[in-house]
Formats: sequence, C-alpha cells, structure tokens
Amino acid sequence: MQQPSPHHPLQDIVKAYDIRGLVGEQLDAGTCRALGSAFATEVVLPESDGEPRLAVGHDMRPSSPELAEAFALGAAEAGAVVEVVGLTSTDQLYLVSGSRDAAGVMFTASHNPAAYNGLKLCRRGARPVSLDTGLAQVRDTAVALLQGRAAPAVAPGGSVSRRDTLAEYAAHLRALVPLDGIRPLRVVVDAGNGMGGLTVPAVLGEAAGLPALPVTVEPLYFELDGTFPNHDANPLDLTTLVDLQAAVRASGADLGLATDGDADRCFVIDERGEVVDPSTVTALVAVNEVARARADGEAAPTVLYNLITSRAVPDVVTEAGGRAVRTRVGHSYIKAEMAATDAVFGGEHSAHFYFRDFYGADSGMLAALHVLQALGRTPVGTTLSQLVGGYARYARSGEVNSTVGDAARATERVLEAVAAGPEPVELDHLDGVTVSAVDGSWWFNLRPSNTEPLLRLNVEAVDETTLARVRDHVLSLVRSEEAPA
Repeated sequence: MQQPSPHHPLQDIVKAYDIRGLVGEQLDAGTCRALGSAFATEVVLPESDGEPRLAVGHDMRPSSPELAEAFALGAAEAGAVVEVVGLTSTDQLYLVSGSRDAAGVMFTASHNPAAYNGLKLCRRGARPVSLDTGLAQVRDTAVALLQGRAAPAVAPGGSVSRRDTLAEYAAHLRALVPLDGIRPLRVVVDAGNGMGGLTVPAVLGEAAGLPALPVTVEPLYFELDGTFPNHDANPLDLTTLVDLQAAVRASGADLGLATDGDADRCFVIDERGEVVDPSTVTALVAVNEVARARADGEAAPTVLYNLITSRAVPDVVTEAGGRAVRTRVGHSYIKAEMAATDAVFGGEHSAHFYFRDFYGADSGMLAALHVLQALGRTPVGTTLSQLVGGYARYARSGEVNSTVGDAARATERVLEAVAAGPEPVELDHLDGVTVSAVDGSWWFNLRPSNTEPLLRLNVEAVDETTLARVRDHVLSLVRSEEAPA
C-alpha cells in the first residue's frame, strides 16, 4: 500500500488566489526556486505558443529580492525566458504581463506585516491563476521537488534578463486617463512606505521623465520600507488613514489617496478628510468608462460589481446607459467575468478596480487618475464631496466580522429567523447568502471566511435607522449560541 506523502509547509500557505506565508518558516529561497521550476513546468511552457516568457517583479520587503531571484532561477532552469523587472507595484507587473504577453509573478504580501511575503501569479496577458486554474498543480509539483519525490525540470533556452518598466507604466496610465487639461489640484498621498512611494512620483510627478501635470502631490511615507515603520499599509483598516485624513484637513488639499503595500489598491479621502466609500469610487469611475465606451460606439457597455458593493452602482450604471452585472467577491472571479462579458470596468468593495484597457486587471492608480480627472474637469470651487454626493445613495455598514464556532449553524439561525419574520424576503446563494427585503429597503450578505473562523456581514439600507435595525438583529443571531425562539 502506497504511503501518503508527508506534509510540507508550502501546502499551508497556498491560498485560493495566491501564496502567502511567514518568511523563513514557510517561505524561503529554496521553496521559491522550486515554485519557479513548477510554475514554468505547469503553466509557462505548456501555454506558450512561441517564446515561454515570464516577468518577475517584487515589492520593497527586505526578503523580496532574494525570493524573486530564486524563483527566476528555478523558472529559467526549467526553460522559461525570464525578465526580472525588479521593484514594481502589482499593477505594474500586470502591465508587463499584458503588454509582453508573458506570464507573471509578483513577490509581495500586500498589506500583511513585514514578517510575511508571498506570490501573486498570472498567466499570459495578466490572466489570473487560482487553485482551480493551475495553482494546485504548481503547489503539488513544487512540494514533490522539495521532498525529493521528483527531479527539477531542466530544459534548454531558459534565460534571465532585466528591465526597468516604470517609465513605460507611467506613460501608459497617463495615456489612458489624460490629466493635461484639468484645473490645478492639490492631493495628499499616503504610500504607507509601500510601492506607491515609487509609482506615484512617476505617474503624478516627473520622476519617470514625463511632463509636469497640474497636480501638486504632498507625500506621506514615500520612503520604501518593508518594515512599515509608520503604520500598516492596509487602507481597509481605517485606523491607518488617520494621518492622511489629518494632513488633508490641515493642508486644505482637494483630496487624499492611500495605497496599500503593493500599490494595487487605492482609497480616496475627500476634502473634509472623510473616506469615500470604494462603492462610490466604483460608481464615479463607471460613469466615466461607460461614457467613453458609448462615445466610441458601444451600445450598452458592461460594468461589473461584486455582490457586497452598494446597489447605487447598478443604479448609476443603468442611468448612464450601461449594463450592470453582479459577481462573486474575489479578483479571480472578477477577472474571469471581465473576459467573459468584455466588461469595460469592474469594481469591488475592497478598492480593487478592474479595467478592460488594462488587460482586465486591477489598478488602484488608474482609478485614482479617474477621480482626479473627474474632479479636475469641474468648475473651480467644486469639492470632491459635492462631486460624489449623488453616488452615495444608501446607508452602509461596511464589513462586520464575527468569530463563530460553526459558521454554517450561525447562518442557519439567521435564515430561520428571517424566514419567520414579518418582512417578505428573497434569498440568493451566489457567494455566501444574500437576503433582500422584497420592498428594496434593505439587504445583507453573510459570507464565511475561507481562512478564519469568521462570518463576514455587510448590510445596506435606505436609511441609517433601517440599517441599524437590520445589522443589530443579524449580529445578535450570528453571535448567539442558541437558536431563536
């Protein structure tokens, strides 16, 4: 009888869409060299119709250069033609993948603390790789190599070269969303010591050799430092935005921007120092993209929104002459749907924004340019809060997490209660369960975490009173250990 293979730490850190773990304990140079060989063998070479190209980039974490070089070496030994692009944001890596028709890997743990690192992988043309579309095979092959149950693939033709793509990235984004004709704007940007400290001066300034824009940038924490000495580079944690909010108010800036560690997400702060909900940013960008596509002759451009994004988004998209399509949460689902529907744009509640003109990939910087362009085209004196006021139509809870012992039973308690309640409701199970009042006055979504014993609750309602009532009722059921009477 064949004995099962022993467990390897790599198996614990390969997630649904990426790889992320503790450096030294779960992720080291040897593991990354095996992953490079496995990725080349399982993905890069089989899908190549010519030169098996692979782009490798990394963020500013102290461990990133060594891990990226090890991956590149393993891939080249297996026959991949590797282009190391060095320090880069994740969306910059996606641009290289799309424009070169190359597979790609980005070494980053995004907003996780400095002790972590990870890999975001994509196929040619910036197409996503998930457990269901190749990542499981890469994991299993790498584990077999690390355990000595398989020999590394060795193929001729592999090589490693190097290229700086920052200027190309900055010029590409500026061409997609020109800012030349806007009125002067002042913006405070908090890069959180992440990769925004490299990309923002190139895109909004003159660091990449491009002409000056009518945008004055006030930098916060632009020094690249993967130990994150000032605050975590995680704008989803609203406590990390405090310095930016204070700086916007103090300087009288028109707006503020906050990027995460690998600078693929961007949060927006208005002139009052208030957070602009990513759903509101989605609506604003959607209007821009639908208008542009319609001007090019597209009858009803498609815009994607995930199921916990505000229902203001489909309202606004329909009013603008577009077609709104609801999706599951998660970038691999969104990117697949972007391709399937030929959507012009897609947005998520987490400040991931996807663009057809960016190979269907996400770019927080591109979304920021849309916000700057939209505000810069308004008359002098118009504020960002005034511009987006019409897009924030409902009261929203944000994501509320509850630690539960049995997520399925907690969800069942909630469904039993709403079924027995006085208000008629509709259910759908696209991602977790979404319960909607038939009269349209409220909805909520409950989703279990894939990695933690958590239930995630999002509620939206027509007013704050209804929101509080629904949110508090659902939370009381989720956090109760006894079934409702």
